[in-house]
Amino acid sequence: MKTTQLETKAIIIGAGPAGAGTSIYLTQAGIPHIIIEKETFPRDKVCGDACSGKTAFVLRKANPQWLQEIFSQPENYTPSHGIIFVAPNGKSLNIPYNPNRVPGEQAPGFTTPRMVFDNFLFQKLPSPYATIFQQAAVKSIERLDDGKVKVVFTKDNETYEVIAPLIVGADGDKSAVRKTFLNDHTSPKAYAVGLRAYYKDVTELNKDNFIELHFLPEMLPGYFWIFPLPNGIVNVGVGILSERIRSKKINLREQMLNAIKNNPNIKHRFANAELVDKIQGWGLPMGMEQHPISGDNFLLTGDAASLIDPFSGEGIGNALYSGMLCAYAIEKALAEKQYSRAFLKQAYDDVLYKRIGDELKISATLQKLCRYPWLFNFVVNKANKSPSLSKTISCMFTDLDLREQLRKPSFYAKILLNR
Repeated sequence: MKTTQLETKAIIIGAGPAGAGTSIYLTQAGIPHIIIEKETFPRDKVCGDACSGKTAFVLRKANPQWLQEIFSQPENYTPSHGIIFVAPNGKSLNIPYNPNRVPGEQAPGFTTPRMVFDNFLFQKLPSPYATIFQQAAVKSIERLDDGKVKVVFTKDNETYEVIAPLIVGADGDKSAVRKTFLNDHTSPKAYAVGLRAYYKDVTELNKDNFIELHFLPEMLPGYFWIFPLPNGIVNVGVGILSERIRSKKINLREQMLNAIKNNPNIKHRFANAELVDKIQGWGLPMGMEQHPISGDNFLLTGDAASLIDPFSGEGIGNALYSGMLCAYAIEKALAEKQYSRAFLKQAYDDVLYKRIGDELKISATLQKLCRYPWLFNFVVNKANKSPSLSKTISCMFTDLDLREQLRKPSFYAKILLNR
């Protein structure tokens, strides 16, 4: 078998949103890099299919026309203007992303099948700086004596050896890069399991395509979701912490179907609904605590870095955002020829956690609060009776300083005292 040797500035394993985000911003910096992807695009990825304002931010910063392209395709992308939280008692709270939105204003986020969105990103990657290998199987990853990294992979009966000073793990929750370079490469306490299904003819969807999170008593501290997609399709799923699934011996598929069939707040909406694809599951590496996401010669992004929001389950935005910051760190490392753990921690870990660390901490706290259904019911009941409290909670989802109040007992005491 022929062996081809290549050298580049950075190797990216994986071409999903995390890898694509890294590549897009490396190209903007004029940095040559090689992307190694095991699949062939377009390809599916099991997910909730919701893209937040963070996704829109990264795309707009890369190229404002890309967002215009997305919102000009209603057959592929559904604009979303908010989120609905349904408490364990069945009471709902509508949270618009922008409480002061004017008619015609572009939505902060959108939903779209990953088959569509990931391929959209992938099509933006070809450039003089990006060399892309699809349907490539990584055989080994190692750090060489001279401090560089070597990746051996095969494609079309040919072997390739790629050498670079830096490698990016954008290869998901079972990341080979993470397993190679991090001794403590698993975080079982931070994991949840999700199931996704596509249905049609689900009724009573919000007219502004708010996504829905239903905190059903039998699923706490997880939830059941309903996300509207284009063409009358709805992404329906559940996400529950792995430790709870093990301790309670939960059959997640059975529990999901049971909720659709029997939950009094859901079943009528699925009376004439039809499952249009098989139910699929995947792991959700949650960002429950800060941990190293880089080291000598390597950086981790997206699911490989366990950056899924512990409360909302949103991962696409954090994957893209981490990819962008990863590219900035690589640019700095190459300029200064510094590839050590200490340098990359300062250039990447510290910067990323400064930007999204508080958000992840707050979400982790909110997820823990979901263990107390009475508290969730209490807040939603009060918010439904108080327009000012409802607006305050809406603002909390765009203002981190306000959202921090959700972690404080004094916030709930004020609600109790009607202050």
